[in-house]
Amino acid sequence: MATYKKRGYKPKNKKEQEELIQEESTTAEVFDSLDESASKTEAFISKNQNVILSVIVLITVVVLGYLGYQNFILGPKEKEAAAEMHQAQVFFDNAINATGTAQDSIFKLAINGGNAKPGFVAVADNFSGTKTAALANYYAGISYLNIGEYQKAIDHLDRFNLNDEVIAPMAKGALGDAFLQINQPKEALGYFESAISLSKNSFTTPKYLLKAAITALEIKEPAKALGYLERINEEFPEATEARQAKALTGKAEGLM
Repeated sequence: MATYKKRGYKPKNKKEQEELIQEESTTAEVFDSLDESASKTEAFISKNQNVILSVIVLITVVVLGYLGYQNFILGPKEKEAAAEMHQAQVFFDNAINATGTAQDSIFKLAINGGNAKPGFVAVADNFSGTKTAALANYYAGISYLNIGEYQKAIDHLDRFNLNDEVIAPMAKGALGDAFLQINQPKEALGYFESAISLSKNSFTTPKYLLKAAITALEIKEPAKALGYLERINEEFPEATEARQAKALTGKAEGLM
């Protein structure tokens, strides 16, 4: 362990004198090394000054450009997109609450527009890159799903790219529903599994666990189905899906 020695300290014997000389030599070497490193750093900066400054300027330009885009272009564009999509959302809400042929007609208004306002498809195209456009693709996909145009539903739902805890898994789940409708259960199961993995909550998770289990049973994968059913029973016993999960558990066990 090193000991502190006052300035002007004189060694008492030869051993202390040798230790003092060694300490002073080591200290000198450290400072020489630091001086050498500093000199090399200064030389590097001097030699590459133009490159370093160019990189700093480039980073500054990129950051300022991003902030400018966010504040002066994307911000106003989001507001305009939201205003333009309002009527389509009204149509969508009305369609959800309607029945029969009237429901299909109102969903088509939500998709294509009405009352001199654009529908979800136009909003998604005209305001690409905004969060509103992503939502427009989601609503368009759900609308197409409800009127039986499954490939168009897939096309729009596949463009939804927001990391929302509820809507993101619902978009994946809706893709699963669309693939089931076109008789592609394996692809559907993959989307239900994606919906499960995106977010754990009491609304979407048990819903897609059950759909995944039913689809797994359909493609003769009872072990996988049983795993999903057990998750519902253990993690979401109060969910509305729990009763059906318990009924299907016996079926899955019997197929193994």
